[in-house]
Amino acid sequence: MSFKTTGKVLQVLPEITGTSARGEWKKQDFVIETGEDQYPKKICFTLFNDKNGTFDKVKPGMEVEVSFSIESREYNEKWFSNINAFRVDLAAQGASTVNTPPSGQEFTSTPLSVDLDDKDDLPF
Repeated sequence: MSFKTTGKVLQVLPEITGTSARGEWKKQDFVIETGEDQYPKKICFTLFNDKNGTFDKVKPGMEVEVSFSIESREYNEKWFSNINAFRVDLAAQGASTVNTPPSGQEFTSTPLSVDLDDKDDLPF
């Protein structure tokens, strides 16, 4: 199962590398703050073995959309959860400017005329 969320990158942690039985690996964590709720949440994501240059693309202050999966595992009778990002894209710029008209156009409002003496309940 996969999920998506958008938010502003707050922090990019240093890249970590290592060697396992399967060979070389690298990972990088980054933290975003979501603005979906009244109380924004901070979420730390992990990128593993980046193949498409995402490590280099994620910078603090950027608005991003993160596709991720959540995985839990048991170790010594304790459970640990990971939030693994597998795709990071720049957030759509249109989302923050929904009420802005296209360049060169202005919003116009026409007054709504209401006859208060009308006995009909239908608005049309």
